[in-house]
Amino acid sequence: MTKSIEHILAGREKKITEQETVLQPLPHKDFRFANPFIVIHHMQPEQILPGSKQRIHPHPHRGFAPVTFMFQGEGYHKDNAGHDEVISAGGAQWMFAGKGLLHSEGPTDRILRNGGTQELVQIWVNVPKAEKWGEPWYQGATKEQMPSVLQQPGTSLKLVSGEYDGQKGPLNKSFTPVISVMGSIEKGTSVRFPATPGYWSLLYIVNGGLTINDKEKVPAHNLVIFEKDNDEFFVHANENSTILFLSAEPIDEPVAAKDNFVMNTAEEVEQAITDYQNGVFGTLSY
Repeated sequence: MTKSIEHILAGREKKITEQETVLQPLPHKDFRFANPFIVIHHMQPEQILPGSKQRIHPHPHRGFAPVTFMFQGEGYHKDNAGHDEVISAGGAQWMFAGKGLLHSEGPTDRILRNGGTQELVQIWVNVPKAEKWGEPWYQGATKEQMPSVLQQPGTSLKLVSGEYDGQKGPLNKSFTPVISVMGSIEKGTSVRFPATPGYWSLLYIVNGGLTINDKEKVPAHNLVIFEKDNDEFFVHANENSTILFLSAEPIDEPVAAKDNFVMNTAEEVEQAITDYQNGVFGTLSY
């Protein structure tokens, strides 16, 4: 049966550094978390001029996994756990911060040198309490490594993580099941999305506009959160659209999220802040 819509959350501008502003549909004043999905940030298309100097300087994380979906451009990731990687348009990366690390991210030197357009969505995926203090790890995949799903004329949708539509995504290291699909739907195309009953199911419209379940018209930069019951929903593209579909097994634990940390209690977050101030997270020169 068809999943009904529980929330439509508009992305609001949020300044994350002195230079960078993103759209944030989650958390939202009307709905905080869809645990394990804690944060969704959309860095809209940005034209980078040749010779630019731009990066998000080293900052700490603990207790969750930042996952980045690159829609345009090329981004680097470097952390003090030894990971140094690049993702290009259509690719994705998943960094588990675990007990804590420092990382830096931003447009690659090539993009900064030559110029180009940069666009991405980053989400924060929570992990169970028992896993928060594990060793950090990293996984990444190119567009070519991702299997196509929901194939039909007018769709170009790639499975990034999890098992879906008979396929398995390349970013398959996760503590709880997380399905993510990124890609495009051409104007006039209708698509049925199967969705696991009992899981969170979220649909973010990166650009374009959709009609959901033949009822609700939803423009770009909105996040649709569906009920957990039932097993499918339908979209119709009113214009050429880019989407990010997320679905996951809920984590039924308390969430304390502040600054760059996602823990279970406020005390654990304050401890993370203190640890960072005291140099426990180490150093990263980049």
